[in-house]
Amino acid sequence: MSDSQPSSELRWHPLLRQWVGVAAQRQGRPQLPADWCPFCPGSGHVPDHYDVYLYPNDFPAFSFDNPPFAPEGGLFKTTGARGACDVVLYSSEHTLLPAGLTVEQWRKVIDLWTKRTVELSKQEDVQYVSVFENTGIAIGVTMPHPHGQIYAFPFIPPLVQTELDSASHYFTEHAECLYCQILKGEIEDGRRMVASNDGFVAFLPFFGRFPTEVQIYSRRHLQGLSDLSDPERVQLAGILKMVRQKYDNLYGFPMPLMMLVRQQPAKGTHPYFHFHIDFLPIQRGPTKLKYLASVESGCGTFLNDTRAEEHAAMMRNAEPKLSLGV
Repeated sequence: MSDSQPSSELRWHPLLRQWVGVAAQRQGRPQLPADWCPFCPGSGHVPDHYDVYLYPNDFPAFSFDNPPFAPEGGLFKTTGARGACDVVLYSSEHTLLPAGLTVEQWRKVIDLWTKRTVELSKQEDVQYVSVFENTGIAIGVTMPHPHGQIYAFPFIPPLVQTELDSASHYFTEHAECLYCQILKGEIEDGRRMVASNDGFVAFLPFFGRFPTEVQIYSRRHLQGLSDLSDPERVQLAGILKMVRQKYDNLYGFPMPLMMLVRQQPAKGTHPYFHFHIDFLPIQRGPTKLKYLASVESGCGTFLNDTRAEEHAAMMRNAEPKLSLGV
């Protein structure tokens, strides 16, 4: 790459009408180094003592140093990948699994998610803040230290936009929140429920695309992390820990998965949106993985090899067990 080329850029996909990030510098990311971790105290990259820590991604796909996001016409158009990529370190303990975090530690993670979401949302270039986590080598994780990430996009990602459009259409047609109706239906059915507390409900959705896919919905209709009350932050921390424990106890090893915190866009008002968290595991059995092959990746149609009702029962019976009061 010549010096005149940007480190990252966005290229328009005219057939799918969505942006593709090109960040060739990410090829240099370290791949599971055996004897060194930049996220551990003593590395020189992080404080010698910390509980949770926001670390700027060393190989960002989006950066505020990139050229502005200013799309122009044409089939082969590019624009600046303006935004941010942060790493959220859950703990200074290198081998601690997310399921092993205490409720108090998860609360600190949630507080950091919230603080950074508010900061990034104030940036003129930012349209959406995505809080997420990739866990497990099978997912493609290159650093085993417990961590998640926060991306600030200069556009609304296509799957998020699809969800927003669906929720907005339903709200217009029925004058009700689509998510609230899904939650009501799942509670009434009961077969796909996994866990609940005063603030949140976890269930395997009827329409789940991934094996043992879990969604966590807030009971109260709210739009984002910044809307959570103090008690709700503690309740969210509690149900996050419980779901993570159940996942890791389901087959007796840490579950490879993706976790996405779904919140409203950074700009505008979206009263039809409802805060929730998606867990997308790829383990479809003790020895089998779910691969996103041609039908999923090429056609966009998911084939789920598991039944939500059966796997919900398995998740309920995985430790920690509890009386499910909804």
